[in-house]
Amino acid sequence: MKAATINELKQELQTTSPIKVTELCLRLARFKKENKELLTYLLFEAHDTTAYIENVKAEMDNQFEDINKSNVYFIKKTLRKILRTANKYSRYSGLANVEIELLLYFCTRMKALNIPINKNPVLTNIYNNQLKKITKTVATLHEDLQYDYLREINKL
Repeated sequence: MKAATINELKQELQTTSPIKVTELCLRLARFKKENKELLTYLLFEAHDTTAYIENVKAEMDNQFEDINKSNVYFIKKTLRKILRTANKYSRYSGLANVEIELLLYFCTRMKALNIPINKNPVLTNIYNNQLKKITKTVATLHEDLQYDYLREINKL
């Protein structure tokens, strides 16, 4: 079965009754956890991005607390998991400043772990790639915001 294009879906949804659209959204939310999370974000959290960012940071804090520091392998594995979480939640919002805030927080917490980041090439790459991603995203923002975020990047 070939999936319809976004434009075709949009046209079909515009001709569908609101009750039917609600049923379709609920059915879609039943199949994947990510669909349900996205719908939750859009309905309940999209209007207050600062609270959303704080909630995600709290979840990231919990994950950082659970890092097993006994072996570098476990550190890398957990950091990648935290990064997947941050990327998923920033993708839900679709806003550049949310992505920047979450990735800056990730880098700050990663440095605060007091692990030898520079001695392990994988940890160094994880850290440096996030800094590159932040810098690339900051370049798309307004000049005043760029200045503020670049100061924070330089602190790292």
